[in-house]
Amino acid sequence: MSEVKKIATRESYGQTLVELGAENKDIVVLDADLAGATKTAMFKKAYPDRFFDCGIAEGNMMSIAGGLAACGKIPFASSFAMFATGRAFEQVRNTIGYPHLNVKICASHAGITVGEDGASHQCLEDLALMRTIPGMVVMNPADDVEARAAVRAAAAYDGPVYIRLGRSAVPVINDPATYKFEWGKGIQIKEGSDITIIATGLMVDSAIKAAEKLEADGVKADVIDMHTIKPIDEDIILKSAKKTGKVFTVEEHSVIGGLGSAVCEVLSEKYPCKVKRIGIYDVFGESGSAADLLKAYRLDGDGVYEQIKAEL
Repeated sequence: MSEVKKIATRESYGQTLVELGAENKDIVVLDADLAGATKTAMFKKAYPDRFFDCGIAEGNMMSIAGGLAACGKIPFASSFAMFATGRAFEQVRNTIGYPHLNVKICASHAGITVGEDGASHQCLEDLALMRTIPGMVVMNPADDVEARAAVRAAAAYDGPVYIRLGRSAVPVINDPATYKFEWGKGIQIKEGSDITIIATGLMVDSAIKAAEKLEADGVKADVIDMHTIKPIDEDIILKSAKKTGKVFTVEEHSVIGGLGSAVCEVLSEKYPCKVKRIGIYDVFGESGSAADLLKAYRLDGDGVYEQIKAEL
């Protein structure tokens, strides 16, 4: 059996930026002294006159991005998720969100899979923070194919966008020949009738693996890839919840304020039913390899399966 292809979504981002740069001269890229890690260095090499290294000054970078957007450019601003959403939150809110400027914030190294860098760099709050900003689109692609599509969708959209990207190479689960991306619309990965599993980002792969193990136990799961957290696809959530009556959300993020909260908001208002949020349970991360941390926090395929089985 051939090995599954793995690509980090930050790599997908860097490669897609280069393609977009050739297609649209208004696209510019900003980075906060992390171009090698965020992969914006690919754009810098191809279009050095449209790349701006703002140094370790993320707030200033967001303000510059806002200014460029106000001049008609399409800026992509990048850093680690902890710095892009945490350190620069005020500037993202007031300089980009409030005037609804056309800035794309693409943040890498999100979640516990940052790994050995530890809790100070493992951003588990970014989706929650960005969801609270009025008018901000929030996306969290699952793999290379989806990340490329999300970056292209962000470039085409007129308004602020946040895209969450990962450090680790993750399995490519989508077929580029058949994949269709539409922001704000979830994707049905697997059909089931007993439970609903809604996952985002690299947890889509864990959800698929958990569903396969559950099926061996006689439990058939609807598996939904929710690549857009805001605006969230209410229709696909309600349709599946009405069919199964039991919903599980899976995210590499705090269970407070992210995908789980967004799904609960929809269901509590429109179809109250049982929901179990699977993610990081109100704790900080710790240092370790990405694989070891996913296992420790029970977010690999086996861990998600065990948590769902325990709840059932």
